[in-house]
Amino acid sequence: THQQRYYEIRAKKPLCMRKYHHVWENLPAKDADGRTVTYTVREATVPGYVGTVTEIGGITGFLSGGSKINRCGNYGSVSGGHASGSAGGIVGQIVGATTEKLNHMNEGDCLQDFAGPLGKATETEGLKKVAVVGGGVGCAIALPVAQKLHAEGCEVHSVIGFRSKDIVILEDEFRACSSKLKLMTDDGTYGEKGLVTDALDALVAEGNTYDEVITIGPLVMMKFVTMTAKKHNLPCTVSMNPIMVDGTGMCGGCRLTVGGETKFACVDGPDFDGYKVDFDEAISRGAIYKEFERHAYEEACNLFKKEVK
Repeated sequence: THQQRYYEIRAKKPLCMRKYHHVWENLPAKDADGRTVTYTVREATVPGYVGTVTEIGGITGFLSGGSKINRCGNYGSVSGGHASGSAGGIVGQIVGATTEKLNHMNEGDCLQDFAGPLGKATETEGLKKVAVVGGGVGCAIALPVAQKLHAEGCEVHSVIGFRSKDIVILEDEFRACSSKLKLMTDDGTYGEKGLVTDALDALVAEGNTYDEVITIGPLVMMKFVTMTAKKHNLPCTVSMNPIMVDGTGMCGGCRLTVGGETKFACVDGPDFDGYKVDFDEAISRGAIYKEFERHAYEEACNLFKKEVK
């Protein structure tokens, strides 16, 4: 028999207050080569949870539950993540109520829901030389793209930008997978002073040309990276992760206009042709809920102040 890894999980309603039932459906009996496939589910050890492994219809499944479940935010999105083999990491920045609550969680605490990966994978096949441009926490999403390109033999030139030295992240990781690395800070406290667009201009001025520019970061940054790439006649892919909310296409929060058509970042993207994205509309829509977000953040801060007392 052939051991095959299968990742899609459908979670059904709780059997009771402390037990959740996970079901795998329509699993193929044979692989593409006609070999019989066996499936094994291994239950992860989670502090505060008590699980029971059971055999259901010849497929190993499990029931698990526990009382240490925290709902951290109302479908709050985490800014970025990266993975290596079976391990993954999450990088977040405290900007609102959800990330404030995450910041107060301790090792061993649990989240009620964690969904991902979402959308479509970044296309890297056939690229020989790429400029990867990340800004702020967007660097956490840009990193696995740069790593994958590097692993495929692509020459990677990375540009990462931050406001100041105290929020620089993942420098060593980018250096390890990049033929060239330019680190920029707005105030000049670390690396070179300037914007990521300055660095991209400089790389092109050195005689570099790229099969593609891939950029991930704040909307305004991606807008100007796209403009810079267009000035040099370079294809540009932007990752619209910043506007994603629930990740299913139901809330409409990540709706944007691409080439005159309505798209959803969490199901149609998050990667799009930067030339076709209506950034002004996306930036304007993103500002609609800022007042509500500010109030939610203040409430979260007040809540933790009361708990500390």
